[in-house]
Amino acid sequence: MNVSKNTILVNHKERCRNLFFIQKGLVRGYYYDEGKEITNWFAQQEEFATSFYSFITNEPSPETIEALEDCQLIQISHADLQDLYKKFPETERIGRIITENYYIKLEERFLNIQFRSAKERYQNLLSKNPSLLQRASLGQIATYLGITQETLSRIRAEL
Repeated sequence: MNVSKNTILVNHKERCRNLFFIQKGLVRGYYYDEGKEITNWFAQQEEFATSFYSFITNEPSPETIEALEDCQLIQISHADLQDLYKKFPETERIGRIITENYYIKLEERFLNIQFRSAKERYQNLLSKNPSLLQRASLGQIATYLGITQETLSRIRAEL
């Protein structure tokens, strides 16, 4: 499926029923905190995106998922994925790999926020995903790094 930039794929407080594979484009997941958008993650081509909590539990999503660029996506519903697992048990391995990759990203993010300085977090982002700086707004990147946009500007000026 093709979606345009700024399309909301999953709304905050709605159930997320689909897992998306990104063939082309960039999406982000974000939370609202005191009326502000706080970016929690970015996903781009050849990555999966969903509100994992909502997708797995069928509870309302704590986050919003938005296309930051025009995207080409493949989507599969939770029901269709479960049906696929039943019909072809070997596909459960794919689900395990997706879950492992998600967990690794989650752990890396936790360690980054918990134990690295703002400058180190920015440098880590630069080394692992330099194109993100041209694809997402500085405000989105700042909230992803857990800093203000002003702090991000100061760090960028220092480097």
